[in-house]
Amino acid sequence: MNVLILEDNAELALLWSRHIERRGAAVTCATGLESAVAALEGSRFDVLLLDIECAGGAALTVSDLAAYRDPKARVIFVTASRFFSDGLLFSICPNTCAYLHSGTPAKDIADMVEHYTAVRA
Repeated sequence: MNVLILEDNAELALLWSRHIERRGAAVTCATGLESAVAALEGSRFDVLLLDIECAGGAALTVSDLAAYRDPKARVIFVTASRFFSDGLLFSICPNTCAYLHSGTPAKDIADMVEHYTAVRA
């Protein structure tokens, strides 16, 4: 299972990646649009964990690119905002499978990643 994390808070990305790696995943962390696009060009990801507030909307661009390159890739959006709490992301980004608060415990985020990786397989 390959996972891409787009999060500009390096400590939070590291926390999430450690929990996900314990489940046997290979994790790539990106801090902005350029590094996330470069990762997508070089690898195929089963699940993308994207902070919707990262780098001025880069998460939506990364989600669109991922959907184009691999329509089966699942996207879990995280945010500290309540802006998309109405479920709009599910209609904007067809590969969205979950929307979580960035304060969600890392273990629960890893559980979600593992679940949607299994669903894809």
